[in-house]
Amino acid sequence: MRYEGAIYRPPSEAESLILQVTIGCSHNKCTFCSSFKDKKFRLRSFEEVKEDVEEAKQYARYIKKVFIADGDALIIPQKRLIPIVELIKNAFPKLERIGLYGNTKSILKKSVEELKELKELGVGIIYLGVETGDQVVLDRVCKGTVLDKTAEAAKRVKDSGIILSVTILLGIGGVERSKIHAEATGKFLTRIQPDYAGALSVIVVPGTVLAEEVKKGTFEVPNPYMLLEELYTMIENIDADHLYFASNHASNYLPVKGWLPEEKDAMLKAIKHVLQQKDPSMLRPEYMRAL
Repeated sequence: MRYEGAIYRPPSEAESLILQVTIGCSHNKCTFCSSFKDKKFRLRSFEEVKEDVEEAKQYARYIKKVFIADGDALIIPQKRLIPIVELIKNAFPKLERIGLYGNTKSILKKSVEELKELKELGVGIIYLGVETGDQVVLDRVCKGTVLDKTAEAAKRVKDSGIILSVTILLGIGGVERSKIHAEATGKFLTRIQPDYAGALSVIVVPGTVLAEEVKKGTFEVPNPYMLLEELYTMIENIDADHLYFASNHASNYLPVKGWLPEEKDAMLKAIKHVLQQKDPSMLRPEYMRAL
């Protein structure tokens, strides 16, 4: 298997075979992100992908999940993506699901019918980085989209029958917009009704634009308890029909998870207890936090 640069995948794809079909990220401008900065975005040829699939068949023929990397494989034009997905489906007889990252732009380049076509061939989940429901913050972090377009992209995925898993980022509004970001994000999750939502907490990575903003004093990172207040407010503002929400990523100070609305009260109670106690031993130690 040939991999170029660092490889990133969602936590839920830990047991998946990773095939690097694109190199880098098609957007690659988010101020908080350090991933893919050493790569110039390009599509790998079908021949390269086929060689990797043939090699993978020798040791992982009965793999159940495949994750198509890098940062935005859904940007691949449909006429080039279909043969790749067919290749993967035919190579692994026990394959249950293909997953990949998508952003607002790449999803909107696909019609619902095209997404349904991908679903029929085995694409079962699309991971979308929402980050925030606050348009001011979205603009500041150079996400390159607007909330209405992200909502439309989410609807297309849902209408296709593909599972929609989104990520949001605690603390990305800084101290200044902490409460606004939390409320707006909870309401936006209500609007788009994803199947899964994962909360990460902002970690300032050296070399990023965000790190420069922190250095200049134009961005102040919320402290751990402010991040928990954001988490509480966010969950409080979610009115979901059937959403699995989790903050168990390694970047977070407090892991909570559960189905909304069924476990909403229990999750809020757990967060409130930690906020009331203000006991540092209840939080993940700083040295254990990671992206």
